[in-house]
Amino acid sequence: MRLSRYFLPVLKENPSEAQIVSHRLMLRAGMIKQAAAGIYSWLPLGFKVLRKLENIVHEEQARAGHIAIQMPILQSADLWRESGRYDDYGQEMLRMQDRHGRDMLYTPTAEELVTDIFRGHVNSYKDLPLTLYQIQWKFRDEIRPRFGVMRGREFYMKDGYNFDLTKEDALHAYNRHLVSYLRTYERMGLQAIPMRADSGPIGGDDTHEFLVLADTGESEVFYDSAVTDLTFGDRQIDYDNREQCQAILEEFTSKYARTDETHDEELFNQIPEERRRVARGIEVGQIFYFGTKYSEAMGATVQGPDGKSVPVHMGSHGIGVSRLIGAIIEASHDDKGIIWPEGVTPFHCGIVNLKQGDEEADAACDKIYSALTALGLEPLYDDRNERAGGKFATMDLIGLPWRITVGPRGLKNGVVELTCRRTGESEELSPEAAVTKVAEIYEKIA
Repeated sequence: MRLSRYFLPVLKENPSEAQIVSHRLMLRAGMIKQAAAGIYSWLPLGFKVLRKLENIVHEEQARAGHIAIQMPILQSADLWRESGRYDDYGQEMLRMQDRHGRDMLYTPTAEELVTDIFRGHVNSYKDLPLTLYQIQWKFRDEIRPRFGVMRGREFYMKDGYNFDLTKEDALHAYNRHLVSYLRTYERMGLQAIPMRADSGPIGGDDTHEFLVLADTGESEVFYDSAVTDLTFGDRQIDYDNREQCQAILEEFTSKYARTDETHDEELFNQIPEERRRVARGIEVGQIFYFGTKYSEAMGATVQGPDGKSVPVHMGSHGIGVSRLIGAIIEASHDDKGIIWPEGVTPFHCGIVNLKQGDEEADAACDKIYSALTALGLEPLYDDRNERAGGKFATMDLIGLPWRITVGPRGLKNGVVELTCRRTGESEELSPEAAVTKVAEIYEKIA
């Protein structure tokens, strides 16, 4: 993409309404624009990152054997009355009526709707296990939306639901989701720690939240610092292998890590003092096992091996896709702007032409742009007639991991400058070598 043809409405000044770094930088980088309190339009740069995260989630869900569907944003209130949650959910639920006077609601979560789908089509244990998921917009009418996409009313979320014959099967689905989430977050350049949490209105006894440590996090968290040394890496996982998935769950949850709702001071004090940590965390996902809570209430049963009808065991599993963008920025920025991890960057590399209109510089930039594109990469070429300082400031603000700077002086010596956004380190390379190095960087994370 050439920046002269792109829509990137960056702001030079910090917006007064933005209280935290991610909100401020998303507005300044032209990623979002507020439409109403807690509701945002996603502009091209922000939408591009949103799609990158969504694709990673889809890939890891498919790897774990989960099946994508799409459910409507509006639901009938009748389903929620059937489960008993319609009156219990509270004022966060946006309720409305259609023209025929039927009670409707804007989806905050979809346990009832997916259970209705299941009970209408599955009636035998032979069709289990089954996990269905979607990535869809949700709405919760927060009393005080704040912090941009971190605490908005409208948000983009992956929500998945497993259906299993027994509790043991459902707990394997729980473990499988935990493993897939660890892979998902690490691909995004995040360390998201699974912490024992409270189930809230979803219900159930077994639940972990995934939290990214950040000073601006809304949750107070207590943990053993040894948990931050754990990495999933590039392990090859057989998601049907119960022992392997159980072992990973134990590895990542055996160390103390809890949110304030489930914190146990006595257990916490058993950790060596030098490893006790109290911090803030940003919730980016949660997994639940809630047994037969919804299946019993809504008649979601299957015929078991003995011919008897039994309610299925269920769990739900969410990832806050839009919230993740804020979390990544909170965890990866400096005073100049965003620093995108390579796995989620909107463009793989920026190209800055120091002297737009110079025949040699223009030709070199065009050649680099074409070479990167031919390799399947997406460069952002700043071909505007702007001062070099303004071009560098824009690139630093939007946070592309790598930048190739092209100018007449360097070209006389046959070199361009390749700069790493995270470290600020630069090196002079031939244009061909710079392209090759950028390509090799992204080959390693593919």
